[in-house]
Formats: sequence, structure tokens, C-alpha cells
Amino acid sequence: MNTGLRITAFAAAIAATFGTAYGVGASIGPVVAEKPPAAHDEHADTETETRGEEGGEKAAAGGLQISDGGYTLALDTPRVAAGKPADLRFSVKDERGRSLTSYAREHGKELHFIVASRDLTVYRHLHPTRAADGTWSVATTLPAAGGYRAFADFKPAGKGAAGITLGTDLAVSGKSEPAALPPVRATAEVDGYRVTLDGALTPGKARELTLSVSRNGRPVTDLQPYLGAYGHLVALRAGDLAYLHVHPNGEPDDGVTEPGPEVSFTATAPSAGAYRLFLDFRHEGEVRTAAFTVDVPVTGGGTGTGTGEKPSAEPREGEESPGHGH
Repeated sequence: MNTGLRITAFAAAIAATFGTAYGVGASIGPVVAEKPPAAHDEHADTETETRGEEGGEKAAAGGLQISDGGYTLALDTPRVAAGKPADLRFSVKDERGRSLTSYAREHGKELHFIVASRDLTVYRHLHPTRAADGTWSVATTLPAAGGYRAFADFKPAGKGAAGITLGTDLAVSGKSEPAALPPVRATAEVDGYRVTLDGALTPGKARELTLSVSRNGRPVTDLQPYLGAYGHLVALRAGDLAYLHVHPNGEPDDGVTEPGPEVSFTATAPSAGAYRLFLDFRHEGEVRTAAFTVDVPVTGGGTGTGTGEKPSAEPREGEESPGHGH
């Protein structure tokens, strides 16, 4: 079943600078904003981002607010140490402060939990477990110090309930050396796999993205289902980390969709700017993540990376691979 998600955005500004250094002491903690900051010239104005280029009403992009739709993301572990195993604990509170315990399952899970560094070089799609009292927990190790953003993507149980994405800040203590945004390129290498991106994002308009997976120069034609699909794509806007959760066109066993090498998605960029795309795919029993930087121009067009220039296909020296993060 083809699904084209028309994802829109909001009026937001860069929420944190990449040069922040985080100490180990208790005096250092994340800054959690209840409301997104004022509009920034880097992105479209409020009316354009709310209504879109075609004038249609659109919902706000997710992840910029800690509270939305009557629910609040409560992170019990707002600070962890870099490079050390940590147990992240959180809950979703309703308007009365009660922990939500009834969720609708979407793509095989009650809740999707994403953690990304502010410089977008570290990304984790985690699968927490929920206790009877509504507390979620998941073990992970975040390798680099600095500012992070944690996202909870879920849908409360109940007829007519809408999906919600909440976001909150997470501090990772240690010596911080924020990296520059990885360069725009049309290919990504991970664990011997090469993933190629074709297609372009355009502000306010739905566009198809196709990602093709190969290994040792041969197309991978036996991708395995992961979260009910052959691929799972998350996009984050550089600067404010606006969250775009995109699902593929087609699904396993629908009689049409092949298990690779191509996985296609339909997405709408909320504004011009730089984005990081993270593709999760499963092969031979293991989930891996391929990451891309995409430059979305004001007027759209260009190549699969959103520009009119041919991107570099070789990894940058010293750049950390996103790995599989699971």
C-alpha cells in the first residue's frame, strides 16, 4: 500500500550551538524548552511553513516540543556519560500527570524512540521496553559528549487518536568536540554495504526518494522485513532537529513490493535547508543504518541529494560511521 506522507514544519530556530562543552559535574544539564523558539531566517516564515507552498493546512512537524496533544515526554535520565553504558528511562505523561500505559501499535511497536546528537553524527533508533506503570527503559551507549535530542514517536490507544512525536534534550557529559555536518553525498557505506540515494526533496511538495542497497557490487534482493517494511527512514533538519518520520511506499507481502534492492519513500521537506536522512534496513538478521546529508534548495530540483552538483561518493577521513545503532 503506497503511503505518501506530506510532512510539514513550523517556525523554529537553531536550538543549540555545536560548540557547547559538557562537563561531568552536576551543574551541567540539558536545556528543555516547552515551546519552540522564535522563527529564524534560515527556514521559511511561519505562514509558509504552516500552510505550505500550495496553501493547504498542514500539521506542525514533530519533535520540537516536549508537550503536545495533551501529552508530555518526561525523561528520568536527562544526563549520561559519554562512552559508558547507560539505562535511559522515560515516560509519557497525560494532562493529569499520569503515565500513559495504553498505546496503539504502529509498525510493530507501541513506541519508537530516537536519540540523535545535535551535530547529527550520532544516531540511535532504540527499542525500549515498558513496565506496567508506564515507565520505558532502554540500554545504550552514546559515544560522543555534547547535546542530544531524544524523540518519542507514538500513538495513544483509542479510536481517532493521532500520532504524536515529542522531543526533549539529553546531555552527554565529557569532553565535547562537535563535528561539522557530514558533506552531501549520494552514497553511504556501512558494514560492507553500499546504499545509494536517488531523488530530491522539495519544500512543501511531496517527492519520492529511492534508496538502493548493494553489497560487494551486487544488488541485495533479499532484504528482510523490519518494523513491517523493507526500510525505515527518519529525517532530521540540521540546526533545530525538526523530526520527519517517513514510511516506505509498499510493504512486505502486498503482492507488489520487492524485497530490494530498492526501497522507496515519499516525503515532503518542511523548508529549505540541510537534513540528515537515516535509513534502517535488515539483512541476514541484522539491522544497519545508512546516513545521508541532503541539501534542500529554496526552489527544489537537483539531484538525489537535493543539489545540482555531483556529490562525493567517498567517505570523509575520520568520519564516524552511523553503524547499526541497535
